[in-house]
Amino acid sequence: MYDLQGKVAIITGGASGIGAAMVRLFSGLGASITIGDIQDHLGEALALELGDKVRFSRLDVTQSEDWQRAIADTEDAFGPVNVLVNNAGHPGYQRTVADLTQEEFRHVFAVNQEGVFLGMKYVLASMGRAGGGSIVNNSSAWGLVGAANNLDYCATKWAITGMSKAAAVELAPTNIRVNSVHPGLVLTPMVEANLKMLGASAEPFISRMPLNRGARPEEIANVFAFLASDASSFVTGLAFAADGGLTAQ
Repeated sequence: MYDLQGKVAIITGGASGIGAAMVRLFSGLGASITIGDIQDHLGEALALELGDKVRFSRLDVTQSEDWQRAIADTEDAFGPVNVLVNNAGHPGYQRTVADLTQEEFRHVFAVNQEGVFLGMKYVLASMGRAGGGSIVNNSSAWGLVGAANNLDYCATKWAITGMSKAAAVELAPTNIRVNSVHPGLVLTPMVEANLKMLGASAEPFISRMPLNRGARPEEIANVFAFLASDASSFVTGLAFAADGGLTAQ
């Protein structure tokens, strides 16, 4: 397993689902972590569970002030940030193009795309003080292919793919690596709640995946740990599909 000793990480959306799996894994591998989330009680409970090297900061990724405070507080507690995981996201509204409203589209854009932009923008000074770092942006399999009734989600996840590649090229001279991860179906509380709301089953989606199952959050967290670690020191600008083979077809 990869060593994250000495790493100082901010993980957004870290209070539940894939993010919480990452927090637990990164902590076990030696990182100091700020959980950034709007789910206060879950984030605080997870930080309390994992001890002094994990802290919680209320972080709405659409708000510049929250980013600046979370980064400053992380530096005060642990030192300069050298790992940023932009994981917080909105699942989209699952509407047709005709039915999707401008307000809904803008809301998904604000969380999924603008939130990633703000995180990358504001962490750069701290990573400069750290001598470099790794930014890992959580996109989606739908950031590599299209899906009906998912224009808002696909648009923002494709944007993350492009933003990650552009930033990787720009930031390489500063020793900052940028990669994106593209999960397929991951059986998290958010996904299960979404399926329940829609009265839908995961089976049609699973049947399209060569591995014929959804992922456990821990399986996706392992990919992020690799990209956060020095084991991936020559990897930047990569769109890493962790989707059970969905986009290989």
